[in-house]
Amino acid sequence: MAQDEKTKGTDSAMSGIMKRMTMIFRSKANSAMDRAEDPRQTLDYSYQKQLELLQKVRRGVADVATSRKRVELQMTQLEQQGNKLHDQAQQGLANNREDLAREALTRRSGLQQQISELQTQHANLQAEEEKLTLASRRLQTKVESFRTRKETIKATYTAAEAQTKINEAFTGISEEMGDVGLAVQRAEDKTAQMQARAGAVDELIASGALEDVTASPGDDIARELDALSAGTSVDAELAAMKNQLGSGSPAPAIEARDSDSAAVETPARETKPEGQA
Repeated sequence: MAQDEKTKGTDSAMSGIMKRMTMIFRSKANSAMDRAEDPRQTLDYSYQKQLELLQKVRRGVADVATSRKRVELQMTQLEQQGNKLHDQAQQGLANNREDLAREALTRRSGLQQQISELQTQHANLQAEEEKLTLASRRLQTKVESFRTRKETIKATYTAAEAQTKINEAFTGISEEMGDVGLAVQRAEDKTAQMQARAGAVDELIASGALEDVTASPGDDIARELDALSAGTSVDAELAAMKNQLGSGSPAPAIEARDSDSAAVETPARETKPEGQA
């Protein structure tokens, strides 16, 4: 009993899994078909099927008309035979051959029965032909109307598709333009990264952290001289600004320092040992 219940539970679980898998497969297939389906192709296919149906109806009308015409020919032949038998009966009576006249009239009576049956068939075929002809005309009208509507829907769909692609291209939400936008963004990021790297390397070279392997050995001395010249020009500019603001007279102070240093240097040159000219 326990084994049977376990087997039933396993079968139920497998059945549930199969149902879910079937549902997933159907949903995936439906989604794929929706993406692959083109309404214009569907309309053209429907129109082609309607043309084939119209062709079959017309062929049916032709077949019925052919059968009707064949019955008419048979009726004409039987009527001609009946008229001939009627003439033979008259000739038999004229020659006092009543037996021959009776036989001719008997055959003519059988022909009249066949003609009556053919007339019934002819009437039925004619009614069927009229019915199919009317159906063919109605179907042709519907096919022509469907063709006009089909072309209108196709033109509207094509215009809407083009407008959608244009709008998606402008907004950048289309797949193609999205790829283009990502490519442009990557290019801009790489360009900014290269610019930043170039600036950092220039700063490191200027600070002396990196050496320019293409420069000559005397370039470091030139850089130091340039730095000293830049510092002197900065001091001179700062002194000029102080003079303009009236915050002091740094220029005489500088001259005083120069004169003091000159006074110190002069005694040093005068105190020479005796015996040296």
